[in-house]
Amino acid sequence: MNGGKTYEQLLAENESLRWQLEEATETIQAIRTGQIDALVVEGEDGHELYTLKTADQTYRIFIETMNEGAVTLNKDGLILYSNSTFATMVELPLSKVIGLSFNQFTTPDCQEMFNDLLRGIWTGNRKIEFMLISNNQNLVPCQLSATDLELDGGVCLSIILTDLTAQKHSQQLLRINNEKLAKANAALEVSNQALNRSNNNLQQFAYIASHDLQEPLRKIQSFGDLLKSQYKDQLGDGTGHLERMQVAASRMSTLIKDLLSFSRISTQQNTTTSISLNDVVNIVLSDLELLIQEKSAVVSVDPLPTIQGDRSQLEQLFQNLLTNALKFRRAGVTPQIRVSSQTVDSAKLPVSIKPILQADTYYQISVSDNGIGFDQKYVDRIFQVFQRLHGKTEFPGTGIGLAICEKVTANHGGAITAISEPGEGATFEIYFPIQSNITQL
Repeated sequence: MNGGKTYEQLLAENESLRWQLEEATETIQAIRTGQIDALVVEGEDGHELYTLKTADQTYRIFIETMNEGAVTLNKDGLILYSNSTFATMVELPLSKVIGLSFNQFTTPDCQEMFNDLLRGIWTGNRKIEFMLISNNQNLVPCQLSATDLELDGGVCLSIILTDLTAQKHSQQLLRINNEKLAKANAALEVSNQALNRSNNNLQQFAYIASHDLQEPLRKIQSFGDLLKSQYKDQLGDGTGHLERMQVAASRMSTLIKDLLSFSRISTQQNTTTSISLNDVVNIVLSDLELLIQEKSAVVSVDPLPTIQGDRSQLEQLFQNLLTNALKFRRAGVTPQIRVSSQTVDSAKLPVSIKPILQADTYYQISVSDNGIGFDQKYVDRIFQVFQRLHGKTEFPGTGIGLAICEKVTANHGGAITAISEPGEGATFEIYFPIQSNITQL
C-alpha cells in the first residue's frame, strides 16, 4: 500500500511547477515580442528544433526598423506590443514596456484627449498631436496616429507615434525669425518713410536751386554786362573787379546746375527699359561734335551691349566720361579715345569692385584715353562730390561729374573704377550686371 505524498514532496513538486510556469511565461513573452526565432525542446529522441518564422516575420522586421514608435494596446490601454523605437522614446528597456499601461506615458494635459481617442477610435482612424512623457519625465512632442486591429486575441488598438521634436524646434526658429522679420519690415517701413521725406526735401531743394538761386545770379551777370557797356570809362580799374565778379557768378551758376544734375540722378531711377549703349554713345558724340573737332580728337567705339537702364542717366554717364577725356588731354598730343566692351565672370572681377547687384557675369565697358592721367592712389577720391585733382584755373569744372558717373552706375546695379598713371592716360571701367543671371540680395 502506497502511502500519500509528504508535505515536503508536495512543496517540491509545487516549486518545480512554479519554475516551469515562469519559464513558459518568459518564453511566451519572448515569442510575442519577437525576441526569439526558434525553440529547442528536449524530447524522448533527443533535442528537437522548432522554428518560429511565421508569416508576420517581415512585418515585425518592418516595425522594428521604423523611425516611429509603434505600440499595440488592448481595450484597457495596456501595451501588448512595442517596437524598439517606442522603448527608446520612453527611455525604458523593451522588455519593461510590455504590459504597462499607456496612460503612464501620457501627460496630464493630454490625458483627457487620449481617453477620448481611446473611447472613439473603435469607429475609425484618428490623428492627434500628443505630448509623450518618458520614464525620466522628459517630454516628447508627437503626432499620434491610431487605428483598430482585428487580432487573434480580439480587437486591439494600433498606435504610431512620430517624434515632432525637430519639427517643433524648426517651427519655433521659424516663428522667431518671422517675428524678427516683422520687426525689420516695420523698421524698414519707417526708414522708407524717412527716405521719402528726404527725397521730397531734396526735390524741393532742386527746384529752389534751379529757379530761385539762378535768378539772382542772372541779374548779377546782366547788371555786370550793363555796367561794363555803359560805365566802362567811369569804372577805370574797377572793370577788372567787375569781370572777376561775373566769372564767380558764372562758376556759381555752373555749380548749381551740376548739383541739380546730381540730385536728380540720386532721386530719379527708371532702369527697366532696354537701352542700346551704342545708341547712347552715338547721341553723346553728336552733342560733343564741335568740341571733338576743336580738339582734333579721334574717337573709336566698339560694338556695345544692350542693357536694362535709364536712357537719360546713361547719356549723362558717357557724356561726363567723354568730356573728361577731351578736357584732360596732353598738350601737343592728339586725343585718342576708345570705348570698348567685354564680358567678365564674377570670379574675375577686381577685388575693389563691389557691384550693387550680384550676377554670374558682367558687361565691362571701358572708356580709355591718352591724356594726362592721374596717380592711382587717388582713384577713390575722384568719385566723391567736389573732389578735384587739379586747380580750377588749370582745368575748369566743379568736381561733380565723376560723382554723377558713380551714382548712375550704382543705380544700374553696377560699379565703376579707373586705372591710370600720370602722363599715361586713364581707363574708366564700368561693370553692369547681365540681367539674365542677377541674384537679388
